[in-house]
Amino acid sequence: MIRDIRQAYNQAFSQERYQVFLDQIQHDYPGQLEFRVAETPVFVPRLLKERLIEACESIVDTLTAESFKEWTEQAIPAHQRVPNEDGHPSFVAIDFAVCQDADGELTPQLIELQGFPSIFGFQSYLSENYRRFFPIPDGFSYLFHVDSVETYRQHLRRLVLGLEQPENVILLDIFPEKQKTRIDFAATKDLLGIEPVCLTKIRKEGRKLYYEKDGRSYHIHRIYNRLIFDELESMHDLKTAFHLTDDVDVTWVGHPNWFFRISKYILPLLESPYVPKSYYLKDLEKYPEDLENYVLKPLFSFAGSGVRLSVTKEDLNAVTDRENFILQQKVKYEPVIEAPDGPVKCEIRMLYIWHDKDPRPMLITNLARLSRGEMIGVRFNKDFDWVGGSTCFFEK
Repeated sequence: MIRDIRQAYNQAFSQERYQVFLDQIQHDYPGQLEFRVAETPVFVPRLLKERLIEACESIVDTLTAESFKEWTEQAIPAHQRVPNEDGHPSFVAIDFAVCQDADGELTPQLIELQGFPSIFGFQSYLSENYRRFFPIPDGFSYLFHVDSVETYRQHLRRLVLGLEQPENVILLDIFPEKQKTRIDFAATKDLLGIEPVCLTKIRKEGRKLYYEKDGRSYHIHRIYNRLIFDELESMHDLKTAFHLTDDVDVTWVGHPNWFFRISKYILPLLESPYVPKSYYLKDLEKYPEDLENYVLKPLFSFAGSGVRLSVTKEDLNAVTDRENFILQQKVKYEPVIEAPDGPVKCEIRMLYIWHDKDPRPMLITNLARLSRGEMIGVRFNKDFDWVGGSTCFFEK
């Protein structure tokens, strides 16, 4: 996106250096990297950075509105509502396509957003390794509102651990050793000292929860939640002593209810030049005439599952659970990354953390995903090169 920097990077790039970069990840986290890491970071010019921040902060204005909880009460399915919800989420992730406006300038367009954590541990590690192995120019940073990677890590420790000892805090998922993001669990353990624990391994005694480690039992005080109901409900025969909807004596870091509240559910509530038109399917008495320019999305799916890129009136009429879908105007990704063998599309996720009692969340870092396929997610691009997970370095 910044021509001279891109040209210099591509000229200096070699497959051998890229392999050394990957070998370092494999050395540090053997067998843990399940998704493709791109050959390049993204260099974001100042104007696009400013537009991304403007877009994000306008969305945060909605999230911090006094009536936000009232607006989103219906977002939480009754059978998935978890007790002891806090006043705001611990994390917010906002995804944008990089597009081009009518004047030919790069501009962000919102794709989706989540009140759910992303790969905060691995992303810091990955960004530092891009800088270690490749020519990243001065005057660019992948961080916001912090002066160093150590300050970034201190914020994560404060948010996730609170005042607890690491052995009393867990990262919760279902079969974490099988998750595609398990490298982040390992990086988070290195960073915070907390164990990734499977839901099936938790013991419940009254309102207290416990897990086993090295033959010892530990009382769980805080849960860094990485588990989503979407995956859990697909496992019909799963037996657990603890159910997420149980009223238990723990503090959630990333309370499960916020996964529903801050989701595609609120897209129709947002008004901004950076937000494509979105409609609840249940509210549409008449469909847009240009349906070829819209995409159908389930409200609560994860990682792109269930998205339909091409829809007809017949398709929409056939949807029975209309309350669970939105119709969103398509965006046109501009292929802005010049790879050696042609242009590549880019999506940028802006990552916020939200400390207790702070009036607003804090933008702290980002991740990028590069694509040549019709959809952006890394699992849709595994057979290409110069695509996959990456990071943005923003012009200061």
